[in-house]
Amino acid sequence: MSDPEGLPVVVITGAPATGKSTLGRRVARRLHAALIDQDVATQPLVAVIQRLVGIHDLDDERLARVTREARYEAIAALAVDNLRVGIPVVLVAPYTSERADEQAWADLADRFVSAGGTPLLVWLSLEPTRILRRLQARGALRDQAKVTTDRAYLAQLSRAAAQPSAPHLALPAEQASEVLVRRVLGALNGSPA
Repeated sequence: MSDPEGLPVVVITGAPATGKSTLGRRVARRLHAALIDQDVATQPLVAVIQRLVGIHDLDDERLARVTREARYEAIAALAVDNLRVGIPVVLVAPYTSERADEQAWADLADRFVSAGGTPLLVWLSLEPTRILRRLQARGALRDQAKVTTDRAYLAQLSRAAAQPSAPHLALPAEQASEVLVRRVLGALNGSPA
């Protein structure tokens, strides 16, 4: 599926508040890679839809149903464009479907390989109650529904905490950022994580 000589494509996944964006920035800096964070790349347009439908929680099915496919397509297309001009890529997004479905991951990975990339799926894991505490501390509007229905959200997080089905590098999010960066770079270089 991947070409060892291809450009790195690091796909950083995990639940909200696991540190995906922080790790993504640090890995991108070390790789001199394009950083494509789904929230940054798609939020201005999603905000328009949020106002139109009156829903701020991106996990709300009524909003997710109309935005998910376009959000993921936008960042995949940006990644492919960067790869085609010789720039490594770090993508930051939950990638819930792709990490749970080996075929969905294979399809995305093949797209990156065709553009000259070597994809690595990274999964940041964190205990659900710690995720909830981080969301509460973050205080973002997009997290409001999660933290006000914390028991229901904890149950949802517990179900989502299962190891991805797709091949991946699992990293405990509570580790120091520099340790996580070293582990990602080591995996890209074929070193044991």
